[in-house]
Amino acid sequence: MAKKEEASKIILERTYNIPLRRETLKAPSYRKAKKAITAIREFIGRHMKSGNVAVGKYLNLKVWEHGIKNPPHHVKVTASKDDKGKVFVELADAPKEAKADEKKKPEPKTEKPEEKIEGAKEEKAEEAKKIEKEEIRELQKEHPKHHAPRMPAMPKQQEAHPTAPKSV
Repeated sequence: MAKKEEASKIILERTYNIPLRRETLKAPSYRKAKKAITAIREFIGRHMKSGNVAVGKYLNLKVWEHGIKNPPHHVKVTASKDDKGKVFVELADAPKEAKADEKKKPEPKTEKPEEKIEGAKEEKAEEAKKIEKEEIRELQKEHPKHHAPRMPAMPKQQEAHPTAPKSV
């Protein structure tokens, strides 16, 4: 049988404003965001006295938000260390994740699956028609109904060289 994992207790929680500019300036432009993540790991490892650092989802998204070449110059993070020595770092204003223990109970099924599928298809078709109509209206507002007439194409006329003899 599988053993139940015991929940780790948080023994230390701190907030840091990590400077990244000096570290990312050392890296070439095509590696700056990766260097920023390693700088975060080194900074937190040094300040929280742990080599086991996990970077949170929202912090990672914030660093990579503007691509690999343009990470932020500093980030405000919350670091929490558990009793096993693992440090979890997350963006300071990130939303708190709901735990798996608080699962919702599934709703009782009242409709047949075929009816649900047919109803969903009809709803999607109606929504697609509405969206298409709105897009057409927007396009008509942006563009005038009548465009300026095109100029007729002029036939090309070859000019004889001025010193060439004229043919009769």
